[in-house]
Amino acid sequence: MNTARDLFVITLEVPSSRPIAQGDVSLVLAGAELVDLRDAHVLRLDGDRIVPLRDHADGTNALTAQACAQLVTEPPYETVEQWLWRRGRGLAGSYADDLAARTTGDARGGLLPRFLRRFALTRSQEPAVRTRHEATARLVLDDSVLAAFAGTLGIGKAVPPDLTEPTEPTEPTEPTEPTDTTTTDQADDVGLILAVVSDALMELEAERQRRQIEQDAYDNVWRAP
Repeated sequence: MNTARDLFVITLEVPSSRPIAQGDVSLVLAGAELVDLRDAHVLRLDGDRIVPLRDHADGTNALTAQACAQLVTEPPYETVEQWLWRRGRGLAGSYADDLAARTTGDARGGLLPRFLRRFALTRSQEPAVRTRHEATARLVLDDSVLAAFAGTLGIGKAVPPDLTEPTEPTEPTEPTEPTDTTTTDQADDVGLILAVVSDALMELEAERQRRQIEQDAYDNVWRAP
């Protein structure tokens, strides 16, 4: 879960262009998990359906095992959107627990999960130095997938990930056998996941605004003479 783990650390460390709510991070983490599980050949996307390929990823950790166990294994399977809302519920707290467990032995460790769960209010506090360095280095070095997920939270630029390798122009040649489409498929899958994540974030924000309007109207009733 390198992308999802690093993304969580980045939400703690890197300034964003807007306030980040815990629910937003949970949704984006759930999307990043799909990319990690796809890259580990645990699942594939059939359109927007998540099709499991095997039960676990190599080198499984607690978060990976938890995500694998939550995959729907029977047709018609689950959509990316359904996964985001189900898996994303409280997911930031799980990553806070994981980060706390991994940083306990560090020089700046000893962080409490309870403390980390309040990241939206305490983002000036720093997780362990080594963990911070590894995560932010990926962003600085322009890991396009990580940067794209961070961009959905207002961190950096929300640009489509570039998963292709630049090549030098060549002279036209005779037709050859079809080339490997793995990179193209990955770009398509990541693009689809990012689009669904963005839609889910907008839906969540719309729900927050609706509830705020209802609460304001309720408050006004009680304030009326």
